[in-house]
Amino acid sequence: MRLSTKGRYAVMAMVDLAKHGDGDPMALSEIAVRQEISLSYLEQLFAKLRRAGLVSSVRGPGGGYVLSRTAEETRLADIIVAVDEPIRATRCVPGSPVGCTGDKVRCVTHDLWEELGNLIHLFFSSISLADVVDRRILGQSGVIHQSNQVAAAE
Repeated sequence: MRLSTKGRYAVMAMVDLAKHGDGDPMALSEIAVRQEISLSYLEQLFAKLRRAGLVSSVRGPGGGYVLSRTAEETRLADIIVAVDEPIRATRCVPGSPVGCTGDKVRCVTHDLWEELGNLIHLFFSSISLADVVDRRILGQSGVIHQSNQVAAAE
């Protein structure tokens, strides 16, 4: 499953704000330059993040955005959901009685993909902005990835 650009960019921008903000308002133009994300796209994302209560805006000279909660309290799942990105792996509409196949029944692998979506949501719910800033998220997947790189180099 692939996370959309909207969700990835929102997480990248919020991590940047957590890392470089130090509690002071930060202009989106600074984040846009560091993260190489369009300013207009960031403005759209931050409007949604503000409505969700994840950031607050500060007007005037020296204004910008600040985190509404601490980086430790802000979960990646909250960010992704705030920008309207459902975390799911099925092609069915959640809660719909109609399935995803041509005859409107659930496909045979529906439960598999639904469970994967639930695990992805749990994973993102378990990680805070502080975890990403402090690089505390590398677990077994990093060990597997590194060993694959070593094997490929040999």
